[in-house]
Amino acid sequence: MSLVTSLASFPAFPPLHIPAPREGLYLGVIPERAAAEHPNSLITLDHDMDVLPDAGRQLTYLELAEHVDDMSARLWAAGVRPSEHIAVHKASNFDIYVLACAAARIGAVPVLLSPALDGDTVTALLKRLHKPHLLTDEGKLSGSLADMPLDEAAAKVITTGPARPGAVALADLAGAPRREAVLLHKDHPAVMTHTSGTTGLPKLVVHTAASLRGRFRPQEKLASLIRTRETYAAHLSYVHSRLFLALAVMLPKGMPIVILNDSEPAKVAEVFARTRPGFIETHPNSYMEWEDLVDDARKPLSNVKYFSSTFDAIHPPTMRKLLQASRRNAPLFFQFYGQSECGPLAGRWYTPSNVHKADGRCLGFAIPGMTHFRLVSRNGKRPSKANPGLIEVQTDGRAVTYFAEHERYEKEVNGKWWRTGDVGYRTKFGCLHLLDREVDVIEGIDSTLEVEDVVMGRLEELIEIVLVPGPNKEPLPVVCTRDDKPLDRERWARAVKDYPQLAEPVQMSLSELPRTATMKVQRIELARRLREKAEKAEKAGKTEQTS
Repeated sequence: MSLVTSLASFPAFPPLHIPAPREGLYLGVIPERAAAEHPNSLITLDHDMDVLPDAGRQLTYLELAEHVDDMSARLWAAGVRPSEHIAVHKASNFDIYVLACAAARIGAVPVLLSPALDGDTVTALLKRLHKPHLLTDEGKLSGSLADMPLDEAAAKVITTGPARPGAVALADLAGAPRREAVLLHKDHPAVMTHTSGTTGLPKLVVHTAASLRGRFRPQEKLASLIRTRETYAAHLSYVHSRLFLALAVMLPKGMPIVILNDSEPAKVAEVFARTRPGFIETHPNSYMEWEDLVDDARKPLSNVKYFSSTFDAIHPPTMRKLLQASRRNAPLFFQFYGQSECGPLAGRWYTPSNVHKADGRCLGFAIPGMTHFRLVSRNGKRPSKANPGLIEVQTDGRAVTYFAEHERYEKEVNGKWWRTGDVGYRTKFGCLHLLDREVDVIEGIDSTLEVEDVVMGRLEELIEIVLVPGPNKEPLPVVCTRDDKPLDRERWARAVKDYPQLAEPVQMSLSELPRTATMKVQRIELARRLREKAEKAEKAGKTEQTS
């Protein structure tokens, strides 16, 4: 059975029964179990690991397992014990994966904190965790954490850098006695990630080995349908559960793996031209950057059979360009809908022959036997495109709580269902259409995301467009162009002729947009910055008039 046929057979209305996982997924032992089966399979990095600078940029599975074992011994020697929390907050690097697996291997609970978080936020989260161990690096200790009261917030500071007062250096613990793996009960907390924090301090999302197994199952099912041995290349956040689940799927299959730290198109093209991946996965915004690879003379995307995107909706023109760059027979572009709290929930695929019909709002179907969704009316009327409902989901991959904020977690629970915070509707074919985040709905706009898709499709010079409420709650387009070239206002006017309610666009550089760890634009923060800028300009204007 082909992959397309298998996925096409997914029923539009799967049964409500969702089998619970019978065993947990233990992150700490995945590398060593994979190494036992595929010791010589390779992992290629585009960077050196901070904690293991001499390890090189190409590792065998056996070497990866050895590094995890080594680091788990060093963490034990530093005083980390089973069930204790260890916050990992350091520069973006693949060693975050190695260190988190090492902590999990000795039964500790890694708490993955984005490198982008500021010192005040990190300190507040450490205090919420009730003095965990802090695993960090020299850059953070001499930078954003330099003036923070770490002695009050952390039980112990462990650094990947050189020894310093008040911090234990992992380098000084080389040769520590090795430890047997510790597997806690499947319902015990196993790892924590965090939300984007767009509305305040980030929430700490608690995953257990059982819930990790639940979100692993649909991904394992999809991977089992891929019969050919492909090189898997990923550019994903090291502090997001998606990377850990992706490697939990790929490592046992013995796939060659490429991990990218740098998403800059020229660097990516160089790596892909050398490694020729057949399966790539990244964030939607990175795919948009990688459109430049389509015209590269080395044809770095020519061998890609499978493109995969999670995290957020992706603009159809981007999918079309990338699929056309592949020279493989019947390449596929998978789009999955998921959340940090739940993992993958629904999905669909596109091919070169149907991508021109792609509707960026269509997120596909639930995964039979594993996930389910429903639309709940916000006003007593049947949910539809004109009257979108709240999207609620069921999955055995759902996180179990927000650490120290269980009441906040319970507010999103509706019996067996989880409120996603998104609004949308179900089509007559049974597929899910996402229109907006509930907090991002703008009066007078049916769907900000749909408007963005349409305008992106009409203006090739755009690399991003985000619709946010302006200073007076008007729908305000924020646009980014290729190479920051000035926006052609006449072309813009033609492109938005169907949306007269839009305000005049604000042009920004892509780097100026506030983003989450998974590269999603933080719309609320962007709107706040624009509002502050407008208020300052207004005050400055009044001052000039007075003088």
